[in-house]
Amino acid sequence: MKLSQYFVPTLREDPSDAQIISHRLMLRAGMIYQTCNGIYTWLPLGLRVLSKVEKIVAEEQDNAGCCRVLMPTIQPAKLWQESGRYDDYGKEMLRIRDRHDREMLYGPTHEEVITDVMRQFLKSYKQLPLNIYQISWKFRDEIRPRFGVMRGREFLMKDGYSFDVTKEDAVVAYKKVVLSYLKTFQRMGLKAIPISANSGAIGGNLSHEFHIMADTGESEVFYDCEYDTLHSDRIKFEDIERIYSAADEKHDASTCPVPAERLKVARGIEVGHVFHFGTKYSRSMGLSVIGSNGEPFYPEMGSYGIGVSRLVAAIIEANHDKNGIIWPTSVAPFLIGIMTTNWQDAQMAARAEELYHEMLKRGVDVLYDDRDERAGVKFADMDLVGIPYQIVVGAKSAEGMFEWKDRRTDERVYLTSEEVLNRVDKETEFLAK
Repeated sequence: MKLSQYFVPTLREDPSDAQIISHRLMLRAGMIYQTCNGIYTWLPLGLRVLSKVEKIVAEEQDNAGCCRVLMPTIQPAKLWQESGRYDDYGKEMLRIRDRHDREMLYGPTHEEVITDVMRQFLKSYKQLPLNIYQISWKFRDEIRPRFGVMRGREFLMKDGYSFDVTKEDAVVAYKKVVLSYLKTFQRMGLKAIPISANSGAIGGNLSHEFHIMADTGESEVFYDCEYDTLHSDRIKFEDIERIYSAADEKHDASTCPVPAERLKVARGIEVGHVFHFGTKYSRSMGLSVIGSNGEPFYPEMGSYGIGVSRLVAAIIEANHDKNGIIWPTSVAPFLIGIMTTNWQDAQMAARAEELYHEMLKRGVDVLYDDRDERAGVKFADMDLVGIPYQIVVGAKSAEGMFEWKDRRTDERVYLTSEEVLNRVDKETEFLAK
């Protein structure tokens, strides 16, 4: 993509009403625009990142054997009245009436809808286990929406629902999803700590929150440093149960089992929450299935959420410096940025164009800053929007050399065009794995 043809309305100054780093940088980098309080338009750069985060979430759900669906955002109130949650949910639920005066709502979550679907089609224990997920927009009317997309009223969420014959089967499904979440976050360059949690309005008695470590996190998290040595491909659910972790409201220094020298304290941002709630919804909504003994039973259910749009902000909170965003390569809007030091130099422009088209032929996500702007402006914008690898076409390009800059480490080296393309090939091969 050529920047002269792209819509990236960057800002030079921090917006006065943005309180946290991710909100400030998303506005400054031209990723989002506030349509009204707590509701945002995702602009092209932000949407590219959001789509990559969504893709990783979906791939790991598919790898875990889950089936993707898409449920309606507008739901009939009668489903929530059946489950008993309609009056209990509170003012966060946006309640509306259609033209026929029927009570409707904008879905904050979808336990009732998926249970209604399954009671129409699940008839036998032979159809179980089953795990269904979707990635869709939700609405919760927060009393004080703040922190940009970190706590907005409208948000993109992955919500999944499992159906099993027995509680033991349901716990197996639960553990499988928990481990898939750790792989999901690791692919985004994030360290996630799973923490035993309360189920809240969802219900149930087995629940974990997933916290991403960031200096600006909302909660204080205490955990055994052993978590730092675990890789998502090797971790087992037994490790999660064994290794200590707790949020500030549950941590008690007097009873903590971890020695002081091993206990780590950090700030955490919640990006996922999973629940096992048994037959709470299947029983209240009449979802019964014929068992192997010919008798009907209520399937055991679980619910699994990831804040997809919230993850974009969490990634920024964990990856930034004074100059802007530092995207992990797996979710960066563009992998490569190309710019010239002098836009008026025809030879520089020709070399940059040649490199740009070579990247396109290789299928690389590349952003070429071909604008009529000073070099300093181009450098600042590339750092602000966080392009992982930046190629500068300057005076040495006449000798066949290009400056390669690593945004995260600030390493700068001069490479030939062949060396540049070899590096790009290695990065794209790594991302494809």
